[in-house]
Amino acid sequence: STSLPEYFVVPSSLADQDLKLYSYSFIGRRMPLWSWNHPNGSALVRMANIKDVLQQRRIDQRICNAITRSHPLRSDVYKSDLDKCLPNIQEIQAAHSKLKHLCVNEPFDETEEKWLSSLENTRWLEYIR
Repeated sequence: STSLPEYFVVPSSLADQDLKLYSYSFIGRRMPLWSWNHPNGSALVRMANIKDVLQQRRIDQRICNAITRSHPLRSDVYKSDLDKCLPNIQEIQAAHSKLKHLCVNEPFDETEEKWLSSLENTRWLEYIR
């Protein structure tokens, strides 16, 4: 994948040939990427969707098992589909434009309540939270 770094963390229980084989199953060949680690052993792993729905469960299970075996406490993997719960880039850009317009073009002299509701309507604070 041209959008992944040259080197990244891989669970040791996944063989190189498995990674190469699995990489073709992910959209944009974006293999799971270990993005962040907490001292308690928690980790954030980003993963693109798997193209082939029939293979999705098998590949997903294999990768999740490898991640679980790599966890110091052998904790199960908690998965969250961020496409369903986070705004896309266009929504974030639109919210930023609304915020910028509000801050530059809307006088704060008007009632504070109106300005605050206008700020809320931009959804910017919701998105950055």
